[in-house]
Amino acid sequence: MKAGLTGGDTARFMEVAVSRYRSAGPPESCSQASVISEFPLTIRVNDDSFTVMRTPGDDRELVTGFLFTEGLIESLDDINTLSQCEDSPHVVTVKTKRQSGSTPRNMIITSSCGLCGHENIQALLENLKRLDYPMKMPLDILFRIPARVRESQFLFSQTGGAHAAALFNTKGNLKAVREDVGRHNALDKLLGYALLAGIATKESGIFLSGRVSLELIIKVVRARVPLIAAVSAPTAAAVQAADRLGITLCGFMRGNEVSVYANGWQIDRADLKGHVNPSS
Repeated sequence: MKAGLTGGDTARFMEVAVSRYRSAGPPESCSQASVISEFPLTIRVNDDSFTVMRTPGDDRELVTGFLFTEGLIESLDDINTLSQCEDSPHVVTVKTKRQSGSTPRNMIITSSCGLCGHENIQALLENLKRLDYPMKMPLDILFRIPARVRESQFLFSQTGGAHAAALFNTKGNLKAVREDVGRHNALDKLLGYALLAGIATKESGIFLSGRVSLELIIKVVRARVPLIAAVSAPTAAAVQAADRLGITLCGFMRGNEVSVYANGWQIDRADLKGHVNPSS
C-alpha cells in the first residue's frame, strides 16, 4: 500500500492492489488503484467533543466551517483559540466565547450524517433568516460551472471517491473548490475557507457534486449564499426548505440542462443565445 498527497502526516489517498474481472477477454487482471482516505477528526469545543470522518487536509477550514454551519459560532470573533497539535493531527481543540452546549449534539458524525442530531427540525428552520438578495445568476454561466469544477477535482480524478463543493460568482469565476470523502465535510471546508478569507458570499452560488439534502441547505443559508446548484437531485425536505428560506435550488446540472426546484427568479436567461458549450 502506498500513500499519496499527504495532509499533515496522513495521506489523502492510498494506492492499493485490486483484481479486475471482465465478462469478456482475460478473466482477471491485477493492477494498482487509488482509494480516498477516511480518518476520524476529533473536534474539542470547550467542554464538548465531536468526531467527524473526513479526508485529511484543510482541517482548520473544516473545523471553522463546521462550527459556523452548526451554529456553534456566529463569526470568527467567537473563536478565542483553534489549535491542531503536530503530535496529534487528528485532534483540533477550540475555545470559543460562547459555551457550545446550546446545540444538543454529542455524537459521532459520519461522513454522510448531518442533521440527525437535532430533535426539532422545524424549530431549527424557524430560527434561520430568509435570504432576499437581488442577485441574478446568468444561465449560460451556470451551465459552465460543472466542467470548471471538474477540472479542479484532483482527489476525484485520482480516486473517483471524493465529493466537491465550489464557490463561484455571477461571472463564472471559481473562488474556491474543496474536496472530501463526505458531502458535508466538503461544504464545511469550503465555507470555512470563505469565512477565514473574508470572502463575500451574497453575489455567489455553491456547486455540489452530489445530492442536496436538508442539512446542506441549512449550512448554505447560514453562510448567506443565495444559490445552490448540484449534479444530482435534491430531497423533498431540501426543496421545501429552499423555497421557504429564499434559496435558488438547482439540480441535475447536466450539460445544457438544469432543473430549478425553488426560487427560479434569480436565474437570468436574458443573455442565453442558442447552444452553450459547457466546457467553454
